[in-house]
Amino acid sequence: MKRLIPLFFFILLIQISSISDSNSNEIKRIVIGNKNAKISIIAYESLTCSHCANFHIDVLPNLKKEYIDTGLAKIEFRHFPLDVAAFNASKIVQCKNDGNPEILNSLYLNQSKWIKGNTIEEVNENLKKFLVSEGIKVDFNKCTTDKSIEDFVLNDRIEGVKKFKVNATPTIIINDKKFEKTLNYKNLKKSLEKLI
Repeated sequence: MKRLIPLFFFILLIQISSISDSNSNEIKRIVIGNKNAKISIIAYESLTCSHCANFHIDVLPNLKKEYIDTGLAKIEFRHFPLDVAAFNASKIVQCKNDGNPEILNSLYLNQSKWIKGNTIEEVNENLKKFLVSEGIKVDFNKCTTDKSIEDFVLNDRIEGVKKFKVNATPTIIINDKKFEKTLNYKNLKKSLEKLI
């Protein structure tokens, strides 16, 4: 199954590479902070990536406290699914289309609770159970088969590769420049302080 996953994404990316941005404009991006902030951060992430979960646990709280809540920065989360489970989870995150980070944060903070199983069917079942246990009400089948959401998620991935040469997660972009240092709060803070 592991060999089929990269092939699956390659085929999907080829199929939608010519899709215009008009479809994705209908879906709201998940953004935290002042939309007019001087510092704009983009985080390309995969919901099954443990390093992305660590970013949400270890880095984001401090980033939010010192830069986002103070109006100095905003952060926008973009999808870069590395496997089918992450792809489905990304579609769930975007399904309510309210721009709220609640589901995204919950999935990262509780990643070990739902990323279980030997097949995508098992992982999907665990994801469904987790959503119910958290009181998150979404129509799983409708969300994961919605073509506009699917295109939105995959267009994030395509743009990440084309515009920023994203090849791993998490990848952080600060004011349209790729953050190349080791991703921890200390290094991120140093870069942000130079922009204030």
